[in-house]
Amino acid sequence: MTEISKYRKVAIKQKKQKELFVDQLKKTPIIQLACEKMDIGRTSYYRWYANDKKFAGECDKAVTEGQSVINDWAESQLINAIKECNLGAIKFWLQSHHESYKTRMELSGTIKTACEELTKEQEKLVKRALQNAGLLTEGDTNEKEE
Repeated sequence: MTEISKYRKVAIKQKKQKELFVDQLKKTPIIQLACEKMDIGRTSYYRWYANDKKFAGECDKAVTEGQSVINDWAESQLINAIKECNLGAIKFWLQSHHESYKTRMELSGTIKTACEELTKEQEKLVKRALQNAGLLTEGDTNEKEE
């Protein structure tokens, strides 16, 4: 077998692994679990993901699709729990979907700010700093000096 045919055979096998992995992500949208189910190392997955933009895009799409399936399934389980009068499920649903049951926080109080006058010495220091920074010239005055 020539070197090229070995490379081609590996590439074909890897392409098939990637396709199967993307299908697995649609069912199990957790990278670690999908790697375990497919017997693929996480290092291999992340290398493929970094080096193959098409594969990366397919994986991202598969994870989103898989999460949507899991969300639908979880919501159907929640609805079944509600039908069985599970108080925790009922409370969760209402807090998540009904404005009257949402958790609220009320803050009240007053805010005071202290505005202390500068001493003459502090005013001189500020003026000198502004002059040194080129933001105030010798002829500039403030309102108190006028």
